[in-house]
Parts: sequence; structure tokens; C-alpha cells
Amino acid sequence: MTEDATDRPELTRRQLARRTLALGGALTFASFPAGPVAATPRTTGRHPTLRPGSPERAGLLPRHLRQLVTDAEAFLSPSPNHPWYAGAVLLAGRGGTVALHQPIGMAVRYAAYDEKTDTGVEFPAAEQIPMAADTVFDLASVSKLFTSILAVQQLERGALELEGKVATYLPEFARAGKQDMTVRQLLTHTSGFRAWIPLYNAPTYEQKLELIWNQAPLNPPGTKYLYSDLNLISLQLVLEKITGLPLDTLLHDDITAPLGMHRTRYNPPASWKPTIAATEDARAPWSGLNRGLVWGEVHDENAFSLGGVAGHAGVFSSAWDLAVLGRTLLNGGAYGRARILSPASVELMFTDFNTAFPGDEHGLGFELYQHWYMGAMATPRTAGHTGFTGTSLVLDPSTDSFLVVLGNSVHPVRSWRSGSAPRVAAANNLARAVPVRPRHGRTAWFSGMASATTATLTLPPLATTANSRLCCALWWDTEPQSDALFLESSADGGTTWQPVPFTTARGDDDPQEHPAGSVTGWSGRVWHRLSADLPTAPALALRWRYTTDRLYVGRGAYVDGLTVRSGDAVAFDETRPADAARIEAVGWTASTN
Repeated sequence: MTEDATDRPELTRRQLARRTLALGGALTFASFPAGPVAATPRTTGRHPTLRPGSPERAGLLPRHLRQLVTDAEAFLSPSPNHPWYAGAVLLAGRGGTVALHQPIGMAVRYAAYDEKTDTGVEFPAAEQIPMAADTVFDLASVSKLFTSILAVQQLERGALELEGKVATYLPEFARAGKQDMTVRQLLTHTSGFRAWIPLYNAPTYEQKLELIWNQAPLNPPGTKYLYSDLNLISLQLVLEKITGLPLDTLLHDDITAPLGMHRTRYNPPASWKPTIAATEDARAPWSGLNRGLVWGEVHDENAFSLGGVAGHAGVFSSAWDLAVLGRTLLNGGAYGRARILSPASVELMFTDFNTAFPGDEHGLGFELYQHWYMGAMATPRTAGHTGFTGTSLVLDPSTDSFLVVLGNSVHPVRSWRSGSAPRVAAANNLARAVPVRPRHGRTAWFSGMASATTATLTLPPLATTANSRLCCALWWDTEPQSDALFLESSADGGTTWQPVPFTTARGDDDPQEHPAGSVTGWSGRVWHRLSADLPTAPALALRWRYTTDRLYVGRGAYVDGLTVRSGDAVAFDETRPADAARIEAVGWTASTN
């Protein structure tokens, strides 16, 4: 079940770019050169590994991690009509430090779902199982990341080509107009496949394959983005064909064993069941199969019908193990003395191949820049994935931070939850926990991160001349287009406001013009120098106006060191107490971080 169903290795980045060509708006990379197939993971010097520690040790602000837990616990109650999940395990960290690892709620609470009353039938209290830090979850579509990593490993080893046609490896795949579908299109969900088909209705494995061979794409490959489980199921078949090994063996040998992820596997043994979070009371009509309470077996119907081992779903894991995987990727493919990918391969996984489809940014396997579940952690390089059962992983290279939210949100039934509000809330809190130090002095003006809000920061009226100029430092990170920061002026006492064009510059980069007097999107999460020529007026008021829509937000905006000069004279300087006292802040606060 999809989340939308409700869900040459040594090449530098610059060298890769030189070998990139625009092809219908998509990125096409030359295949990796052939090389020796690595039978065992490469080892190098020691790379950062995870350890529990304090928020301070991780360079995070403790109060926002506490708020992360508080907000997550609110979704254990009706939100708005039913709990979003019965329980969850929350893990957040930065660098090599896990600063938060907190279970909440119940791993096993309901024995069944009563559709007549829309209520859950609870186990007796003595038989319910609380969440624990090491509770194992059915990852659902987060499993796609493991399949993608295994594919990229084969790219490194020369056994697979990114632009290779799938039918080259699986001749039967060429049927029904799929002869030109590529490996890259499978990894980036641009193959044209429909979202899913009920493979579980086919009684034999061979008949399930026939459904895939005969499946025609909805759209010509490469022309549209459409998230599909069939992409990763097809990729599984490619991997098994070129390696001669089943997917679960590849997972163990090439990822979990070298990284020490001992709580990650397909088809967990019966002895694990007491430590596994239960999922759904699976019955028609909401489920394709009548299975009763699914607990310790894969929830996804197609993965279940494939024996629990599938490219799109079926992996079980714990929060700590997923954090190890995240740390490995943030390390450039290595963890401790084990290396599972080259740094260049990780770059590929975190590079947007879907430039032709704005809003559907996607690396190889990883989704990129998705505010709908990454919240304020989202940047053009933030990578992650969600799973239908209530799971998610978010990795932000710009701050070296990672977030794991594992919830059993289909327990007792999938219809009880909607959207990704708990994921967004957790990501917003972790993003806020990464401090932004003032550019000048001890505090800077901060816009806040509230949605559906307009916040204004207004300077007092000033007499301006033809050579008056505003200078300050500016930092912004907003949801692109939806949320924006405006610089405006008024010469009539605030009755009307006009945009003030300005320029920004970071480091030694060339200045960037902002003729509309506004910024939106991601600025690199660094301070920029701002300057703006001001109109002449006897009493000119200046204001910053930050507006957000009702859905998602970025990390917000900061302004520091506000100064207005007219020639050599200083008309306003916020470092002077008298001037600072005249600033009118509505929604903005003086922040130390």
C-alpha cells in the first residue's frame, strides 16, 4: 500500500555536473564504469557512530526537544476524531549524538476494530504492550530506501546502469510498452507505472509476475511523476536477477550486517513478536485481504502475498537502527569502519533528478524537499521517506541532523489517521532546536514559525533623503512560494505600503537582486548582507512582513543589525537602546538563537 493511497564513484559533484545533460528537463547521468564486484563491504578509517547524549552535546536546544515529545503525545488523543497512532518511538539527533530517544503510547493496544461503532476493541490491560525504545516497526514504504541503496551499490559495482533499460535485465518486462523504461525512472517514480495493482489476487508467484510483465504504463516513461509501488517491486526483480540472490539476503549481507543493524530484517521470527508494534485489523472492505489483527507480519497486502519480501515494503526495523542508516548516509556512506556506499553515490541519492516536475523533487530512492512531512527540516537537500503504517525518516545534511518517527498509525484501522501532522510537528521542533546564532550582538529579530500568520517588524518613521539606505543582516528559510518575507515602506502613516527592492549577498558571492522586495524559499541557512536604497520622504516607515499559509512552514526569518544611513549620518541604529525601543514587533521576537 503506498503512502499516497489514503501515501565513477570517485567523481566530484562538479565533475558529475559536467557529465550531466538536460534531457526533457530530467537529469541523465553517464553510467558508472564497470569495476570489480565487491563481495564484502569496503572498510576505511573510522567514521562517526551514534551514541546517546544530551541536547547540548548535539548542539541542540533542549526546550524544543521537550516540545517535540509534548506535541507527539497530543496525537495519542483524538486529533481530531481518533488518535493518529496508538503509540510511537521518537528519535532525534545531530552529528554523532542521539539527543532524544523516547517511546510514547502503546505498541499493542487493540485486538480488533468494530466498524459498526467505529471503535477499537482493546486487549485486556494485562495483555497490552507499551512502546519501548527498541520496539520494532513494520516500515512499509520506508523499505523502498533499502531497495534503492542496494540498487546504487550495484551501480557502483558495474552490474547495473542508471540509464539502462529494465528490459535489458528482465526481457519479459518489455511487454505492453515498457521496453524503454529505465532504472532511473524506477528509482525516481517517473516510469509511468500506476500507483499499484492488487498482486495479491494472483494465486501464484508466476502469475504475479505476469501481471507486472503485462502492465502498461499510464504515461509514457519519463513524462510524469507518479509514485508507484510497482517501481520498487520491478527493481527488486532486477536486483535478484543480476545478483542471483533474494532481496532479503542482499539486505542482510550488504546493509544490515556491516552496519550492525541487528533489529532490521524482512520476516521477523516469532520470537520477536512481543517486541513488535501491531498494525491493522485487516479485513474487507478496507483491506484487500482478510487477515485479522496483523502483528509480527508485514501489513502491506502485496508484500504479504510475495512472502513478506518485497522491494516496496516488508522491512521491519527499530528507531535506533534507522538512525544508524541515517548517520551512515550523512557520513557519506560509511559508519564506523564499514562503508556501504561511496560519497559520490550518496550524492546521487540526494540529488534531484526530477527537475522537470517541480514539487516532486526526488533523488535515487529518496524524496527531497517535501514540507508535507519534513516540515521545517525541508531543504533542497533534505532527504527522507514515509511509510503507510506511520513511519518516517528525515535527514538534513545542512544541519547534520536526523529524525525518526515510528508510529503504528493503522492500529486498529487505517481510516483513523489522516495527513502527516505528527511528522510535521516533530520535524518543526527539531528544526527549531538547531540554533541560529545572531549575526550581531546577543539577539536577533525572529519571525516565529506559526502557520496562517502575518508577523510585522516596523521601524519608526524616519526622514529619508535621496542617499538613504537600509542595511542589515538577513536569514530566511520558508516554504517556497507559499510563505514569504517582504520589505515595505509607507510615507502616509501606514495607510498604504509599497515594496522596497533590495540586494542580498552571502560571503564573497555576487549580490542577488530582489526587485519585488521579497524573498521566499531556502537561502542556505546562512546570514546574508542586505542593503536597500530608500525612497525620499519626510516620515518614512519601514517594515518587514512575514506571511505564512495554513499548511506548512520553514524555519522562519531572522533580521539583525538594522541600520538606516543618510550619507555619513546614522538615522537609525537598533544597537542604540533608544532606537531599539521604538521598533514595533507584532509576531516577531528578540531571540538569542
